[in-house]
Amino acid sequence: LKPETRARQERSALPIGKMAAILRSAMAARGAARMAQAVRPAAFRPAPFHRPTFARFFSDVRFAETHEWFKSEGDSATVGISDFAQGALGEVVYVELPEVGATFKAKETMCTLESVKAVGEVYAPLDLEITEINDKLGDEPALLNSSPESDGWLVKVKYSGDTSSLLDRAAYDKHIESEKKEE
Repeated sequence: LKPETRARQERSALPIGKMAAILRSAMAARGAARMAQAVRPAAFRPAPFHRPTFARFFSDVRFAETHEWFKSEGDSATVGISDFAQGALGEVVYVELPEVGATFKAKETMCTLESVKAVGEVYAPLDLEITEINDKLGDEPALLNSSPESDGWLVKVKYSGDTSSLLDRAAYDKHIESEKKEE
């Protein structure tokens, strides 16, 4: 050992050999605790962490063939554009939303989206009245690109009519595939 190391050893309260023994016994105790947990009956083990899934979000979401999503919550709903639509538009730079209280018939244009590639229209999937708009899109239109089917929602509405004309996720995915083949 170097003279400085030996001097430090002599000054320390515990010799290095004694410290090593204490560390070994602490590690052995820690290993024993892990082993005890591993052989614990399943009913007494802590539950493993499970990531939340988003399957439930998509189970009550319907889609129009014009790429709007529609999540109903009783007689009201939230409307936005699909991930496919935002991908086709490209980077959205401006969103023109309707005023609260405005009413639209099914398939009427209710919003306009401007992107670096094109201008896109968003159609009313059913007869509806606007009850709330997503004010965040005025400052951050890119939310439509980063989170089109959650934070990038466009409007909240009261609607009338039957939602059976809208597609579920599986049917919408097939619709997208057929559109891609046509291109």
